[in-house]
Amino acid sequence: MRLLIVIPVHNEIRYVDGVLDKVKQFNDDILVVDDGSTDGTADRLRARPDIQVLSHPTNLGYGQSLIDGFKYADRKRFDWVITMDCDEQHEPERIPQFIKEIRGDAWDLISGSRYLERREDDDHPPGDRRRINATITRMINERLHLGITDAFCGYKAHRVAAMRKLTLDVAGYAFPLQLWPQVAAARLRLKEIPVRLIYNDPNRHFGGKLDDAANRLLHYTQVFEDEMARIGARSAPVQDSSSEREPVPCCCGE
Repeated sequence: MRLLIVIPVHNEIRYVDGVLDKVKQFNDDILVVDDGSTDGTADRLRARPDIQVLSHPTNLGYGQSLIDGFKYADRKRFDWVITMDCDEQHEPERIPQFIKEIRGDAWDLISGSRYLERREDDDHPPGDRRRINATITRMINERLHLGITDAFCGYKAHRVAAMRKLTLDVAGYAFPLQLWPQVAAARLRLKEIPVRLIYNDPNRHFGGKLDDAANRLLHYTQVFEDEMARIGARSAPVQDSSSEREPVPCCCGE
């Protein structure tokens, strides 16, 4: 089983070396997708011969970084990809949990959920992110019957062969709103596993009009409706019985 860790980065000079050092403890193969960083992150990455780097000349978006990571993994014949962020909000110490589920060979997509299990040391996301995530998670469950509890968590394990069934081209933060309908339409086998809810910088911006919560929710909804209309998703994937539950109200931050 060949596993690749894909880490999108954009201006993460504060965190990048520490995160990569921790990830290396759990898996040797790491691809960092540098999405047009301008703060010195690119120089740090060039100084590390222990990782692979794919560089965007300009900022193309979080979704595009993931899409390019999937293409790289397929081209290099990896079997699985774990995607995670580089701002210390996804703990590398959780990687063995994903690997355990991968080795069970029962799932195509293993999705981290910050709300599957609540912990006393969980952070509290900004209110607008809680509301948007709750609204979007509820909409996805009502329309696709996935029973997920966290629509936006980027900490996931993806079976590369299953990802070949999907056609993904949403480049920005609305990427999950295209992913979930395609997961349902392709009947991928889905499981959620718990990860910690960590918010190191609640003041981070989405950029432009998306910094306004109402505009962001409208954008997410439109991407979802466009994808539903395009593929006509009609059925949910097979998933484990632990996911067949009511979503946690007001569930999670984006």
